Amino acid sequence: GGKDAINTTIINFNNEKMQITWAARELFPNENVSFFYTFSEGKHKVWKPCTTYLLDQDYNSGCLFKTEGPTLAISIRNSNGSEELFSKKLKADFYIKPSPPENVTFFWEEDTVTVSCNKPERNAWCLRLELQYKSKFDKEWQSRTSKCCSVGEQSFDPRKCYSFRVRLRRLVPYCNVVKYSSDWAAETFWMNGTLLDSCDDDITPQSKPVIVLSCSLAVLLMMLILLILLCKWQRVQMSVLPAIPEPKYPFADLFNDHNGNLQEWLDKNDHVVLQTKLEYEEPESIMEAESQQESGNSEKQGPLEKIFSFSGAAEDNDGKAAEIACLIPASNTEAPFASFHIFMNDDMYVML
Repeated sequence: GGKDAINTTIINFNNEKMQITWAARELFPNENVSFFYTFSEGKHKVWKPCTTYLLDQDYNSGCLFKTEGPTLAISIRNSNGSEELFSKKLKADFYIKPSPPENVTFFWEEDTVTVSCNKPERNAWCLRLELQYKSKFDKEWQSRTSKCCSVGEQSFDPRKCYSFRVRLRRLVPYCNVVKYSSDWAAETFWMNGTLLDSCDDDITPQSKPVIVLSCSLAVLLMMLILLILLCKWQRVQMSVLPAIPEPKYPFADLFNDHNGNLQEWLDKNDHVVLQTKLEYEEPESIMEAESQQESGNSEKQGPLEKIFSFSGAAEDNDGKAAEIACLIPASNTEAPFASFHIFMNDDMYVML
């Protein structure tokens, strides 16, 4: 429709610079327009041409100029300035976008933090200080707003690292017709009142000894568990698979001196058999045999007397035959020697 139907974007940067933009390719597709502005009032206005254009595909799409007063009039004309295509009069103070807060300070007291910044010289009552924060466990920012230029918040966990950012907001509709806020001030990272470079470095020096101690205790605990498991495994292994004794150690002379020849070893060690027999006799039988010998009662001779009588008879005959007769027991009988018992069958095979 008319000259006021064109949509424009108006920003007054901290009441220092004005920026007016329009959709050049949509509104003026076939013409490169020119821009004029004035802060004068009354009939005798002095229009100033734009000296700093903003371009969109080589077409003028905006103008940047200095703010010179509270009242602004703009005019968009054809390329040579002879025909006005759009005009508008406005209050420049209603389009202010504040600058980011300056000298931002953080004051910590236990779980409470207070953030403040420098107070602007003009219209500070029109501004609100917005604080946003989140920990690395939060997905969204938490927001708090207060009068310029201080804001506080409680219930901060001293074990968490938090990101903080602040900005100034312009009140609507009392001071602005558009909800303009400043850009965010530099983001900072805090943990329990300590400034950090980032929340990735939230491990403070005080916590390093605790981590080292925890790791050491964990290693010692693992070693203790492994030692217990090893001992239990050895017991299980011994019960399931008991060790087979090596016969060469109790019969060292049998294997070393006689190359495993049992008969030769028995011939040479017949006195061992006799000694073993004597060692394993019951004390009562030995005492009874001694008393019988003293009384001369030959009808109640003990086992020892029989053995020596048999050996004496063997001495009158062939010595070799006597030894064999002495050492060969009856079928399926037991012949003890050393700490072992040898079982012999009818065919004279030895079973250990």
